[in-house]
Amino acid sequence: MSSPIASARFSVLDRSRVREGHTGPEALRDTVRLAREVERLGYHRFWVAEHHGVPGVAGSAPTVLAAAVAGATRTIRVGTGGVMLPNHRPLVVAEQFGVLESLFPGRIDMGLGRSVGFTDGVRKALGRDKGDAEDFAAQLDELLGWFRGTSPTGVRARPAEGLTVPPFVLAMGEGAAIAARAGLPLVIGDLRDRDRMLRGIDHYRARFRPSVWASEPYVVVSGTVAVAATPEEARRLLVPEAWSMAHSRTHGTFPPLPPAERVEPLAMTARERGLYEAGLVGQVAGTEEQVAHALESVLKETGAQEVLVTTSTHDREALLDSYRRLAAVAGLGGGTARR
Repeated sequence: MSSPIASARFSVLDRSRVREGHTGPEALRDTVRLAREVERLGYHRFWVAEHHGVPGVAGSAPTVLAAAVAGATRTIRVGTGGVMLPNHRPLVVAEQFGVLESLFPGRIDMGLGRSVGFTDGVRKALGRDKGDAEDFAAQLDELLGWFRGTSPTGVRARPAEGLTVPPFVLAMGEGAAIAARAGLPLVIGDLRDRDRMLRGIDHYRARFRPSVWASEPYVVVSGTVAVAATPEEARRLLVPEAWSMAHSRTHGTFPPLPPAERVEPLAMTARERGLYEAGLVGQVAGTEEQVAHALESVLKETGAQEVLVTTSTHDREALLDSYRRLAAVAGLGGGTARR
């Protein structure tokens, strides 16, 4: 019987995290460079994210960044993880993806999320409020209609109409039900909250309705995967993100990623320490053998067809080494070693 890892696809989502001592423009160029490397390693897709007004994230315009990534690569699928649909008019989103698909035919994915701005100030600047996320199902239906030419307005989305850009729904909870009703692939995280993830996947599969976009359920599980020569080195890859998340929860702003060596000796309040430690546990991290075992477990439990790796850290060379080692674990063509 074949291994679940051998039959799964492996893909990468890079959030263009800004690092201490570096700039936002550097983070965007790092994303493009990483895309070239993971293409060479044999990963299936490379996606970019959408964040607004966040000091630690440079990726605010995912379709623009996706164009840069697609232009710098040749074969890897490129998309968004995701465009936050409540922030945009569906016609404009359809037009943007229509342009991407026209320029890079057969390589573009349209990952869509239902989140609105991170803070009240960002939501106000975008002209949105928290309630706009409740309209996601209708926004999604309108967006897909622009590709199929079914808008009741009489307007035609150019050049999107008639093109096929595979849509995905990024979801937890209610979003899984929306993906099922629309008959779309589901991207669900995170790997640390396995019970919640499994409930969402079960809900999705039980309610899935076949559509012109997908004839059967398709599940992508997303989360951090860190691979290194030792468990200690893998854990250090998690430190910058764990600290930035803890800082955001205690100070209300998401900072650039610090180097692990600066974080480890820091004095922290009890709450900061608790959040920081929580960010280090439950992740898929360790040596190749340990990560292979953990991924086998995840894929058996979820029945997922694909893993979307979302790892961020300060040390870009260590991050690339992790992706090389993971490619070897997954049996991808460009991995540096074999299991």
